[in-house]
Amino acid sequence: MSWRTAWTIARRELGWRFRGLRLLLVCLFLGTGALAAIGTLTTAIEQELEQNGRQILGGDLEVEVWQRGLTEEESAALARYGRLSGGTRLQAVAQHGENTAPVELKSVDGAYPLYGTLELEDGRTARAPPPGSAWLAQGAMDRLGLQVGQSFTVGTRSLRAAGVIAREPDRLGEGFQLGPTVIVDEGEPQRAGLLAPGSMYRTKVRVAFDRERDPGAVRDTLDKQFPLAGFEFRTRDRASPGADRFIGQMGQFLTLVGLAALVIAGIGIGGGVSSYLEARRASIATLKILGADSRDIARIYALQIGAAALTGSAAGLLAGVAIVPLLAQALQGLLPVESGFVFAPGALLLAAAYGLLVAFVFAATPLLRARRYPAMALMRARVAPLARDRGAWLWVGGGLVAIIALALLTARSTWLTAGFLGGAAAMIVLLAGLGWVAQWLATRAPRTGNPLLRTAIANLHRPGSGTPALVTALGFGLTAFVLLAAVQTAIDGNVAKRVPERAPDYFVLDVPPPQEEQFRQTVQRYDPQAAIRTLPALRGAITAFGPKDAMTQVAEMKEIPEGGWPLRGERGLTYAEAVPPGNVVTDGQWWPKDYGGEPLVSVDEDFAQAIGLSPGDYLSISLLGVERTARVANLRRIDWESLGFNYVLVFSPNALEDAPHNLAATIDLTPGRPTGPLLRDLVRSFPSTSVIEVGPILTQARDLLRQVGLATLAAASVAVLAGLAVLLGAIAAARAARTYDTVILRVLGASRRQVLLTQLAEYSLLALVLAVLALVLGSGLAWLIVTQLFEFDWLPDWPTIFAVLGAGLAVVLGFAVAGSLPLLRARPAQVLRTL
Repeated sequence: MSWRTAWTIARRELGWRFRGLRLLLVCLFLGTGALAAIGTLTTAIEQELEQNGRQILGGDLEVEVWQRGLTEEESAALARYGRLSGGTRLQAVAQHGENTAPVELKSVDGAYPLYGTLELEDGRTARAPPPGSAWLAQGAMDRLGLQVGQSFTVGTRSLRAAGVIAREPDRLGEGFQLGPTVIVDEGEPQRAGLLAPGSMYRTKVRVAFDRERDPGAVRDTLDKQFPLAGFEFRTRDRASPGADRFIGQMGQFLTLVGLAALVIAGIGIGGGVSSYLEARRASIATLKILGADSRDIARIYALQIGAAALTGSAAGLLAGVAIVPLLAQALQGLLPVESGFVFAPGALLLAAAYGLLVAFVFAATPLLRARRYPAMALMRARVAPLARDRGAWLWVGGGLVAIIALALLTARSTWLTAGFLGGAAAMIVLLAGLGWVAQWLATRAPRTGNPLLRTAIANLHRPGSGTPALVTALGFGLTAFVLLAAVQTAIDGNVAKRVPERAPDYFVLDVPPPQEEQFRQTVQRYDPQAAIRTLPALRGAITAFGPKDAMTQVAEMKEIPEGGWPLRGERGLTYAEAVPPGNVVTDGQWWPKDYGGEPLVSVDEDFAQAIGLSPGDYLSISLLGVERTARVANLRRIDWESLGFNYVLVFSPNALEDAPHNLAATIDLTPGRPTGPLLRDLVRSFPSTSVIEVGPILTQARDLLRQVGLATLAAASVAVLAGLAVLLGAIAAARAARTYDTVILRVLGASRRQVLLTQLAEYSLLALVLAVLALVLGSGLAWLIVTQLFEFDWLPDWPTIFAVLGAGLAVVLGFAVAGSLPLLRARPAQVLRTL
């Protein structure tokens, strides 16, 4: 039989409604649709970042340096490459009447923006505001209670709110901020007294190249020309590395979740194909009797299954592309993505490849099994179930290898993807094993006197029972639900129960050392019992480390080791005579009081282990363009959970005290004291300082944690939907046998209510097994993540976890009963005449 003839037979039997293969269509539609939407959205955002890198960054190249401006030599070196636009960034506090608000003060020059357009709410396009004026984000206007034209103060300077920012072209490139943006002229921070020596501010200078240049090459040239300048560079192709990394990692995570869900749905595909071929026994037998051989049978039904798989995948791809504009519209303002249709061929091809490979893997076994069975055995459907085909393992194994290879070849992180796939495979194998154990225990269950319950237990281990597949698929999804709910509530419990006890009420930056006593008196006038801690605050970059005669130069390192994050850019520095609170020396000795010998430094033990640093080695830093070297005196363990000022590097006073710097402070008020009045007093008395109230930050952190938790919970729901598809597939695969059983029970006198109760009892027992498995596995994995990975206390909210699990089980039972209702409509006389 030719392929053309096989297709003619296949098309006539299948029809355009795909009756019998609709479950396969639905599974592939959901799986490929999710993967297509994830891949297309991720590609759209990445393309936006790449195409608009100049606008997001505000230039082709950005140079950032802390606590100083660029020298004439440095500015001249940058100017050789094109036009410059510079300014400063710093935390400040704005005040209007009784209202105060932390803001991100952004000073810009007349050349800003080099790329893109700064737009105001009234429709104007703008550059730097005139001296004495400011453009404010809507959030700043709201918190200060301002109207356009009114005045407010920042530092010692009174400014007029000249307009509200509608679109800040380089907002994404500016990174994280603790308050809404206020844009001012480049000279305003100096006039407001905010740029005193030692103040915590950053200077940013952007370059718009005068001709096509390689930004990476320019960066390397400047880095070699000014090795001790403390420059931090960003280029247009890495305009927002935090956003790029987040989008890439989240896209990969969601892709892997979608792939896992698609593989779980594959179990449903296998059940649906088995059910379809069982219903076609008579047709297959007839074709064999008429002369069709096994290859002909394989061709006909492979074409039918292939047509259904292509249709389901194509519909999923179209749905994935269609939903992206809705997702883009929802994400506008949060991520750089424009609403509108996006066509990403690579993402769509990848989603289609995954869908077709999964369909191939799970449809191969029942298809190959059907083609080899004798015609007479095919006729004896009730007494001769289809035998297994050992050759199917070769095809299934090949398909699985192809899926794994495709996932690894397209992964951003090969090891992460391999770990995820390995963990998911181990989980599926474990759940499958537990499913077989549950089925075996059902065979050993004591005989109960209730006939309905006895029938329900028998259905769990009867021939053709889908218990192992259902436990595998639904258990995977429900375990993910419990895992995420437990992790989310445990972290939230740590934040709620521990952070308020250990976090200060205020962080204060840029307190001038001569005003330290006045600062303490101001706080203690308001609260005599307030705990105040002050310490020097500087910024510097590590340039070299190691034994004195063989120090490793950070600039020459090809890769930063894991845990070596302080080597990237500038970090906070301080000096102290005594061991900081919450720190414990673990190796070496602390320096004595009034120490005046060789400059010393204390290093965080985790960082020291990551880079191979020991007491007696040396470490060099670049501080305001000057390199300083100190000997490592000791290693110490830091209590990072204290949420106070914790520094990786703490120097002996004689190493840094001569450098220009200010003080940072934390304030802990007596419990129950309102914080607003003190905030206003501090802003009035110390206008050059930046006061950060911790309460609103913790509220934002909790809100963000809640949003992330809901997002990940929604991602896990994909796996539950796949499990429900498997449930429906198992019901469909066993429908013929279940219909026969239902009819026999009806003939023997059972009512429809009793039959329904039997089905409900069966699936309730299955739900009980799933609940126990999901609770044990999910909470166990969550405990490992929370206590071992995050090193938090185990503080889950069990009512929330049980509520999430209960909701999932209710959905499972609802779908199971709904899928069983068609059995009750079977007419005994009609069914018995077909036997």
